[in-house]
Amino acid sequence: MTHSTLHQILGGGGRMESWFTGVFGMKMSMVKQAAMAAVVVVMGSMAVIALILTLVQHHSVDLPHRMQYGMVFDAGSTHTSLYMYRWPGNKENNTGVVSQMLVCDVDGYGISSYARDPPAAGLSLRKCLDSTLAVIPANQLRETPVYLGATAGMRLLQLQNQTQSDQVLEQVTKVIQGYPFDFRGARILSGMEEGAYGWITTNYLQEGFIKHGFEGGWVRPKGRKIWGALDMGGSSTQIAFTPSQPVRDPASTLGPKLYGYQYEVYTHSYLCYGKEQTMRQLQVHLLKMSGSTRPVNHPCYHLGDNLTLTLGDLYDSPCVTRPMTFDPASVVTFTGTSEPLQCLNQIKNITNLAACSLAPDCGFNGVYQPPVSGNFFAFSAYYYTFDFLGLAPQSSLSQATTTIDTFCKRTWSSLKKEYTVKDKYLRDYCASANYIMTVLLDGYKFNQTWGNIYFQRQVADTDIGWTLGYMLNLTNLIPSELPLVVTGVQHSQWAAEVFFIVFAVFLSLMVLVLLWLWSPQDGRGNK
Repeated sequence: MTHSTLHQILGGGGRMESWFTGVFGMKMSMVKQAAMAAVVVVMGSMAVIALILTLVQHHSVDLPHRMQYGMVFDAGSTHTSLYMYRWPGNKENNTGVVSQMLVCDVDGYGISSYARDPPAAGLSLRKCLDSTLAVIPANQLRETPVYLGATAGMRLLQLQNQTQSDQVLEQVTKVIQGYPFDFRGARILSGMEEGAYGWITTNYLQEGFIKHGFEGGWVRPKGRKIWGALDMGGSSTQIAFTPSQPVRDPASTLGPKLYGYQYEVYTHSYLCYGKEQTMRQLQVHLLKMSGSTRPVNHPCYHLGDNLTLTLGDLYDSPCVTRPMTFDPASVVTFTGTSEPLQCLNQIKNITNLAACSLAPDCGFNGVYQPPVSGNFFAFSAYYYTFDFLGLAPQSSLSQATTTIDTFCKRTWSSLKKEYTVKDKYLRDYCASANYIMTVLLDGYKFNQTWGNIYFQRQVADTDIGWTLGYMLNLTNLIPSELPLVVTGVQHSQWAAEVFFIVFAVFLSLMVLVLLWLWSPQDGRGNK
């Protein structure tokens, strides 16, 4: 074989090698394209599946709302108390769902007793204000509203001396403003407001407005029962209820709007007919009836008990009629006689049970009142008196009458042996019990519906009184927080989403690796 022939054969082999290389490259390119197409199809499928799982069967859940706080000072005639409430940031039909969190009793007497020393009224609040600083989260102090509501004691002081009343309110305002709270003001509540807020508290605690349903939400109860409220403080007493018939005097009603519904409430406050002021009126009446006889017999005090007062202290109230001239330093002594029937009659004499201009729809003291209807809670002095006598929360009318009569006939020495109560409270139980019976039976006309009255201090660990109703009403003015919402899925669906998304990412990485590895070889093979 010649050299030229060998060269031709070898040259033909090179061309054949190139031909085989080209064919192999084309096949590899086709394999790569097919693999790439398969990967793209799988990736697309994974992406679609993940997208579908992401969009369907989602559940939106409200995150727990941050608690909000509010405080109300009950500046009563005999003492002051601070009530702290809290409620979720969301509100039901624009009213907060409020619960009692803390109660702090202020040392000393009511702020009206500081008329001659107004700065002391403000200083008396510091102990309770300090105690709240450790309860409320520090970052919420400045958004926590604080209110001070003064009741009959300050209403009387306002009648006596407007300047002193204003000075007392200025001093309590000054002290509260020194704390890092959102102070909303100190004001004197009207008697109608005090009665209506007590009614709101009563029905809120009895779930008359709203309750927690089985589905987990707050609902307006079907067939709900609306309760009446009977409140007796030191200087005034209030009645509030929803009448079963049209009200003949529109001025005697209020229309609070709570949880999206409007209510019509009859309410009246009898100023000077609280427990303490009635006891004072009785003493003045007995002194006047005694003429020059000394000591003065007191049928409601127990035999063996004596109480001596100066005339200055006795007449130091706008609720009693002072003589034209008297010596404030002179003293008068009241001696107990344990005469329950005479006690009841004398109390009726000072209660003014004469008919009103809209008879027979009358309360007492010439005041219009529609007939009472429904059940009632009697709290404050009503409860404390009847609880002491063992008549709370309920008793029959005959049992109440017999118990009071028996107690009033007892001697002072027998009571002192049995009870450790302070004298100033112990000696007044007979008179206050007879006064309560007079108001409820002869005044409000519960003669036929006595069994509808429940004497209670608390419901669901929350004090019955005007302060909770006040806070409930004022939460209509406090903006609700915007709800925090999260969207979630069931665990199995979440696991599937994660799998398909991770698998799609894995395939994407494979494509990138293949492109990086195969592209250089293609370049070399095509040279």
